[in-house]
Amino acid sequence: MKSLQILLADDHEMVRTGLRAVIESHAGWSVCGEASNGRKAVAMARELRPDVVVMDFSMPELNGMEATRQIRAALPCTEVLILSMHESEELVRQMLAIGARGYLLKSDAGKALVEAITALADHKPYFTSKIAAVVLQGYLNPQKENVRQLTPREREIVQLVAEGKSTKEVADVLGISPKTADTHRTNLMRKLGFHSVSELVRYAIRNQIVQP
Repeated sequence: MKSLQILLADDHEMVRTGLRAVIESHAGWSVCGEASNGRKAVAMARELRPDVVVMDFSMPELNGMEATRQIRAALPCTEVLILSMHESEELVRQMLAIGARGYLLKSDAGKALVEAITALADHKPYFTSKIAAVVLQGYLNPQKENVRQLTPREREIVQLVAEGKSTKEVADVLGISPKTADTHRTNLMRKLGFHSVSELVRYAIRNQIVQP
Protein backbone atom coordinates (compact mmCIF):
# COMPACT_ATOMS: atom_id res chain seq x y z
CA MET A 1 0.00 0.00 0.00
CA LYS A 2 1.46 3.35 -1.04
CA SER A 3 2.15 5.64 1.92
CA LEU A 4 1.16 9.28 1.59
CA GLN A 5 1.71 12.41 3.65
CA ILE A 6 -1.23 14.80 3.28
CA LEU A 7 -1.58 18.40 4.43
CA LEU A 8 -5.07 19.73 5.17
CA ALA A 9 -5.85 23.41 4.64
CA ASP A 10 -9.30 24.59 5.70
CA ASP A 11 -10.36 27.35 8.07
CA HIS A 12 -13.06 25.21 9.71
CA GLU A 13 -11.80 22.78 12.34
CA MET A 14 -14.85 20.56 11.95
CA VAL A 15 -14.17 20.15 8.22
CA ARG A 16 -10.53 19.29 8.88
CA THR A 17 -11.59 16.72 11.47
CA GLY A 18 -13.91 15.06 8.97
CA LEU A 19 -11.26 15.05 6.25
CA ARG A 20 -8.68 13.63 8.63
CA ALA A 21 -11.03 10.79 9.62
CA VAL A 22 -11.55 9.80 5.98
CA ILE A 23 -7.87 10.06 5.10
CA GLU A 24 -6.49 8.21 8.10
CA SER A 25 -8.96 5.35 7.65
CA HIS A 26 -7.03 4.56 4.47
CA ALA A 27 -4.03 2.29 5.05
CA GLY A 28 -0.70 4.04 4.60
CA TRP A 29 -2.12 7.56 4.53
CA SER A 30 -1.50 10.10 7.27
CA VAL A 31 -2.20 13.78 7.85
CA CYS A 32 1.13 15.50 8.43
CA GLY A 33 -0.35 18.89 9.32
CA GLU A 34 -3.38 21.15 9.40
CA ALA A 35 -3.52 24.81 8.36
CA SER A 36 -6.33 27.23 9.18
CA ASN A 37 -5.42 29.91 6.63
CA GLY A 38 -3.67 30.16 3.30
CA ARG A 39 -0.43 31.64 4.60
CA LYS A 40 -0.03 28.87 7.15
CA ALA A 41 -0.73 26.33 4.43
CA VAL A 42 2.14 27.67 2.32
CA ALA A 43 4.54 27.77 5.27
CA MET A 44 3.60 24.27 6.42
CA ALA A 45 3.85 22.84 2.90
CA ARG A 46 7.36 24.25 2.54
CA GLU A 47 8.35 22.78 5.89
CA LEU A 48 6.61 19.38 5.69
CA ARG A 49 6.83 18.75 1.92
CA PRO A 50 3.63 16.66 1.72
CA ASP A 51 2.71 14.45 -1.21
CA VAL A 52 -0.74 16.04 -1.50
CA VAL A 53 -2.32 19.21 -0.14
CA VAL A 54 -6.10 19.24 0.26
CA MET A 55 -6.88 22.94 -0.05
CA ASP A 56 -10.11 24.79 0.63
CA PHE A 57 -10.53 27.47 -2.02
CA SER A 58 -12.04 30.02 0.39
CA MET A 59 -9.26 30.62 2.92
CA PRO A 60 -8.63 33.75 5.01
CA GLU A 61 -5.52 35.93 4.57
CA LEU A 62 -4.44 34.09 1.42
CA ASN A 63 -7.09 32.29 -0.62
CA GLY A 64 -6.68 28.84 -2.07
CA MET A 65 -5.70 30.14 -5.48
CA GLU A 66 -2.72 32.14 -4.25
CA ALA A 67 -1.72 29.49 -1.71
CA THR A 68 -1.76 26.86 -4.45
CA ARG A 69 0.30 29.03 -6.78
CA GLN A 70 2.97 29.52 -4.11
CA ILE A 71 3.03 25.85 -3.08
CA ARG A 72 3.33 24.60 -6.64
CA ALA A 73 6.08 27.11 -7.38
CA ALA A 74 8.07 26.02 -4.32
CA LEU A 75 7.22 22.29 -4.45
CA PRO A 76 6.51 21.10 -8.00
CA CYS A 77 6.22 17.47 -6.87
CA THR A 78 3.48 18.28 -4.33
CA GLU A 79 0.02 17.96 -5.82
CA VAL A 80 -2.90 20.17 -4.75
CA LEU A 81 -6.53 19.08 -4.58
CA ILE A 82 -8.94 22.02 -4.38
CA LEU A 83 -12.10 21.72 -2.32
CA SER A 84 -14.76 24.29 -3.17
CA MET A 85 -18.45 24.99 -2.80
CA HIS A 86 -18.47 26.66 -6.21
CA GLU A 87 -19.25 25.06 -9.57
CA SER A 88 -17.40 27.76 -11.48
CA GLU A 89 -15.67 27.09 -14.79
CA GLU A 90 -13.57 30.22 -14.37
CA LEU A 91 -12.31 29.08 -10.97
CA VAL A 92 -11.49 25.60 -12.24
CA ARG A 93 -9.65 27.03 -15.23
CA GLN A 94 -7.67 29.44 -13.06
CA MET A 95 -6.74 26.68 -10.60
CA LEU A 96 -5.53 24.46 -13.43
CA ALA A 97 -3.48 27.33 -14.84
CA ILE A 98 -1.56 27.74 -11.58
CA GLY A 99 -0.89 24.05 -11.12
CA ALA A 100 -3.73 22.40 -9.19
CA ARG A 101 -4.46 18.99 -10.66
CA GLY A 102 -7.76 18.22 -8.96
CA TYR A 103 -10.97 20.12 -8.16
CA LEU A 104 -13.62 18.59 -5.91
CA LEU A 105 -16.89 20.04 -4.71
CA LYS A 106 -17.26 19.87 -0.94
CA SER A 107 -20.63 18.21 -1.45
CA ASP A 108 -18.83 15.33 -3.20
CA ALA A 109 -15.89 15.06 -0.80
CA GLY A 110 -17.35 12.33 1.38
CA LYS A 111 -17.66 9.86 -1.47
CA ALA A 112 -14.87 11.02 -3.78
CA LEU A 113 -12.03 12.23 -1.54
CA VAL A 114 -10.11 8.95 -1.49
CA GLU A 115 -10.47 8.49 -5.23
CA ALA A 116 -9.30 12.06 -5.85
CA ILE A 117 -6.24 11.78 -3.59
CA THR A 118 -5.33 8.43 -5.15
CA ALA A 119 -5.37 10.02 -8.62
CA LEU A 120 -3.27 13.00 -7.55
CA ALA A 121 -0.77 10.76 -5.74
CA ASP A 122 -0.13 9.17 -9.16
CA HIS A 123 0.15 12.68 -10.66
CA LYS A 124 -3.08 12.25 -12.58
CA PRO A 125 -5.86 14.88 -12.79
CA TYR A 126 -9.14 14.38 -10.99
CA PHE A 127 -12.55 15.96 -11.62
CA THR A 128 -16.02 14.66 -10.91
CA SER A 129 -18.40 14.44 -13.85
CA LYS A 130 -20.27 17.49 -12.52
CA ILE A 131 -17.15 19.67 -12.61
CA ALA A 132 -16.15 18.32 -16.04
CA ALA A 133 -19.59 19.37 -17.31
CA VAL A 134 -19.18 22.85 -15.81
CA VAL A 135 -15.80 23.28 -17.52
CA LEU A 136 -17.25 22.19 -20.86
CA GLN A 137 -20.16 24.61 -20.46
CA GLY A 138 -17.69 27.39 -19.69
CA TYR A 139 -15.83 26.78 -22.92
CA LEU A 140 -19.10 26.89 -24.82
CA ASN A 141 -20.20 30.10 -23.04
CA PRO A 142 -17.07 32.01 -22.03
CA GLN A 143 -17.31 34.78 -19.42
CA LYS A 144 -15.42 38.02 -19.96
CA GLU A 145 -14.73 39.14 -16.42
CA ASN A 146 -12.02 37.39 -14.48
CA VAL A 147 -9.35 38.20 -11.94
CA ARG A 148 -6.37 37.22 -14.09
CA GLN A 149 -5.65 40.85 -14.95
CA LEU A 150 -4.26 41.28 -11.43
CA THR A 151 -0.77 40.27 -10.36
CA PRO A 152 -0.40 37.74 -7.51
CA ARG A 153 0.53 40.56 -5.10
CA GLU A 154 -2.48 42.60 -6.21
CA ARG A 155 -4.79 39.63 -5.59
CA GLU A 156 -3.34 39.28 -2.10
CA ILE A 157 -4.02 42.95 -1.40
CA VAL A 158 -7.56 42.71 -2.77
CA GLN A 159 -8.28 39.86 -0.38
CA LEU A 160 -6.74 41.53 2.67
CA VAL A 161 -8.49 44.86 2.06
CA ALA A 162 -11.80 43.13 1.34
CA GLU A 163 -11.42 41.24 4.63
CA GLY A 164 -11.34 44.61 6.37
CA LYS A 165 -7.64 44.87 7.19
CA SER A 166 -6.14 48.34 7.62
CA THR A 167 -3.12 49.55 5.67
CA LYS A 168 -0.89 48.75 8.65
CA GLU A 169 -2.36 45.26 8.97
CA VAL A 170 -1.87 44.65 5.24
CA ALA A 171 1.74 45.81 5.58
CA ASP A 172 2.32 43.50 8.57
CA VAL A 173 0.86 40.46 6.80
CA LEU A 174 2.88 41.06 3.62
CA GLY A 175 6.08 42.10 5.38
CA ILE A 176 6.22 45.51 3.69
CA SER A 177 6.12 49.09 4.94
CA PRO A 178 2.76 50.84 5.47
CA LYS A 179 3.79 53.39 2.82
CA THR A 180 4.42 50.60 0.27
CA ALA A 181 1.13 48.93 1.20
CA ASP A 182 -0.71 52.22 0.72
CA THR A 183 0.96 52.73 -2.67
CA HIS A 184 -0.04 49.22 -3.76
CA ARG A 185 -3.61 49.84 -2.65
CA THR A 186 -3.81 53.20 -4.46
CA ASN A 187 -2.40 51.72 -7.67
CA LEU A 188 -4.78 48.77 -7.42
CA MET A 189 -7.84 50.99 -7.06
CA ARG A 190 -6.70 53.05 -10.04
CA LYS A 191 -6.08 49.95 -12.13
CA LEU A 192 -9.56 48.59 -11.44
CA GLY A 193 -11.22 51.98 -11.78
CA PHE A 194 -12.66 51.89 -8.26
CA HIS A 195 -13.19 54.87 -5.97
CA SER A 196 -14.21 53.16 -2.74
CA VAL A 197 -13.42 50.10 -0.67
CA SER A 198 -17.02 48.93 -1.04
CA GLU A 199 -16.48 48.63 -4.80
CA LEU A 200 -13.35 46.59 -4.15
CA VAL A 201 -15.24 44.34 -1.73
CA ARG A 202 -17.97 43.71 -4.30
CA TYR A 203 -15.30 42.88 -6.89
CA ALA A 204 -13.65 40.44 -4.47
CA ILE A 205 -16.98 38.74 -3.74
CA ARG A 206 -17.98 38.62 -7.40
CA ASN A 207 -14.69 36.97 -8.30
CA GLN A 208 -14.88 34.71 -5.23
CA ILE A 209 -11.62 36.03 -3.77
CA VAL A 210 -13.53 36.39 -0.48
CA GLN A 211 -16.86 35.09 0.72
CA PRO A 212 -19.80 37.43 1.48
